[in-house]
Amino acid sequence: SIVIASHSGYGHTAQIATAVADGARSITGTHVHRVDVASLSDADWELMDAADAIIFGTPTYMGTASGAFHAFAEATSKRWMARAWSDKLAAGFTNSGSMSGDKLHTLQYLALLAAQHGMLWVSLNLLPGWNTTTSGPQDDNRLGFYLGAGAQSFNDTPAVHDADLNTARHLGRRVAEHTLIHRAGLTAAAR
Repeated sequence: SIVIASHSGYGHTAQIATAVADGARSITGTHVHRVDVASLSDADWELMDAADAIIFGTPTYMGTASGAFHAFAEATSKRWMARAWSDKLAAGFTNSGSMSGDKLHTLQYLALLAAQHGMLWVSLNLLPGWNTTTSGPQDDNRLGFYLGAGAQSFNDTPAVHDADLNTARHLGRRVAEHTLIHRAGLTAAAR
């Protein structure tokens, strides 16, 4: 079970969350749920508590996660105190209007949140694209992030770049694959 816990201010990050979910669902046996961290119900919290992995997603605003995501992170403190998310897998994605847009800081923030909860971070594991004269903006990981999926979408259009959506699908698949491996390991260790 994977939960994508995200916030989207203008719809771009929601498109990326959909791509992450599609990638995760491509792995047989994976159940994916999406929750909007700006309007969580008790059932949403229960989904996250029961999940094997949580993938965090937020736009990057002013060099960090959105205010709604920060409020969510603070609201996880009860789970932190109870170590409720310890040893779950975690990953993250973000989007901004600029190519860099300080997205690395947001990904570091998401990884640190996961680390505080005792979660195990799953990186992107894609070489950077668009870094030679024979490559181009159609390459996966065209923005060159390692920690998670970074996307760039122009502020004046609702579209997200196809390469960034492909990168997001890769992240979802990778988390789902490692979730299955992690569950198998926990099951074997319990015997």
